[in-house]
Order: sequence, then structure tokens, then C-alpha cells
Amino acid sequence: MAKSRMVSLLEGLTYQEGPQPSALPGVNLMRMSKYVKTPVVYEPSIVILAQGRKIGYVGERVYTYDANNYLVLSVPLPFECETFATPGEPLLGLSISVTPGMLGELLLEMDAPSPSVETISGIYATPLTEELTGAGVRLLEALRSQADSRILGPQIVREITYRVLCGEQSGALRAVATRQGHFAQIGKVLRRIHENYAESFQIEDMAREASMSVTLFHQNFRAVTSTTPLQYVKTIRLHKARLLMAQQGVNASVAARSVGYESASQFSREFKRFFGDTPTEEAARVRAYLA
Repeated sequence: MAKSRMVSLLEGLTYQEGPQPSALPGVNLMRMSKYVKTPVVYEPSIVILAQGRKIGYVGERVYTYDANNYLVLSVPLPFECETFATPGEPLLGLSISVTPGMLGELLLEMDAPSPSVETISGIYATPLTEELTGAGVRLLEALRSQADSRILGPQIVREITYRVLCGEQSGALRAVATRQGHFAQIGKVLRRIHENYAESFQIEDMAREASMSVTLFHQNFRAVTSTTPLQYVKTIRLHKARLLMAQQGVNASVAARSVGYESASQFSREFKRFFGDTPTEEAARVRAYLA
């Protein structure tokens, strides 16, 4: 009953294909009416689907999320995403941003212990509970009204985050909030990469920032992201360049310089290898998707 209500609410709230903002900052809605497989970057968030199915490929790990399983990302993470949807049964869902501040406040009130596992993945999929589904329905109902969104929305988001923290696999979110241990140190480096992606990144400097040896940094970075530090930096730069071209209309050379590439030809080669299309073709495709 609650899931069908969630589908009905999302059908009324979503007005275009792809991700779209809601009336509440930090909460985004999504609708997709066709099969798509493409590289994406997700910010730290809780993703709940009411209909349809997505599969995320992170290195050799596979994460399925659908009407019965939700996805949690505790760090910014690029991965390959496969979406299963049709015009008759579109994918419908919502994502809720998670912040260390809210997580920390909730953990203090919960008097929750720090996570005992040092090496934790930055992503996981887990079964959706009735309590979480019910909170999702109430959030969507609030989003139909500007006043309800403003007054009731933040408290429901807080409840949803609390429900996720109560889950058995919430160690990664707890580690982000406590800012302790290897996971939190890797998360700090990941945030700097996202904020300063055009800078030059050296392994030794990143390891020093994480207060680890180069060997230990490599080991923990791969455990969290399923990739190497330098591959992660390259992936983020390519995603940022794609958005620059699609949203701001800059050409490939300008985009390459803006994200830290010194060679436009190297950028074009790596871009096509990663996305499967030239920068111009991919930018046009993304513009059409976002239109």
C-alpha cells in the first residue's frame, strides 16, 4: 500500500526525465522512462526507488537497488549505473543528501558507539523497511506544498536519516560523522578532490593528508572507492568536464584546461575511452537529457 502510494506521489511530482530538484533543498526526485547505462557520480546520499531498478557497478562490486532495496553512499563516488525502465513503467525515486553535521547530531542523540570496522566500503544496498517506506511517503506528501516542505520536510529528512543509521550496514555513515579512522580520512581526501579537481594531485601528498603511508593509503582508498587514487581523480575530472560542456556550452579545449588537463588531445582520447563518445557528442547527448 505504502509503495503504491509512493509511486502515485512521484508520478505527480516529477515533471521531466532525469533527476530534478524538489521544493526542499537536498532532496531530489528522479524519473526515467528508458533503459540507460552510463557513468555517473553520486554525492553522499540515500536513494530510495518506488518503481524500476538500478544496478551500480563499482569495480568488481555490484549493487542492485529497486522498490525493495535502497542505496546509501557515504562519500562522493563515481560508478557505472544501469537503469531499467520503460515508458509504461518508468523508474521513479528520490535521493536525500546526507551531511556529517546531521549524522553527528543524530549519533549524539542515539548515543551510538563508533564503528568498529576500519575498512568500510563507501556504498551499500540494503533492504527497505516499512518504517523507511512510510517516512518516504510522508516526505513526498509534504513536497506537494511549499509550506509543508519548509516546515515538515526537514524533520522527515531527519527521520529518514535516523532510520538509515539504525540499519545493520550503517558503519560507513557513522565513520563519516565521527571523523575518525581510516574511512573518515579517505573521505576527507575525496572531498578535497571534488572541491579542487583542477589541481595537481600527487599520491604522496594525498597520503600525507590522510595521515597514512603511501601503501596504507592505496589499500584503504581502494577499499572505500574500488579504484586507485589517480584513476578516481581522472574520473572526477572527466565528469566535471562533461557537465561544463553540457551546461555552460564550452568547447572541449576549454573544458580540458578547466579541469586540469594540459593536453587537449589527451583529454579527448581519455574522454572517448571513458564515455564511449567524443566530447562534442556526449555534451549534446547530456544537453538533450537535461532539457
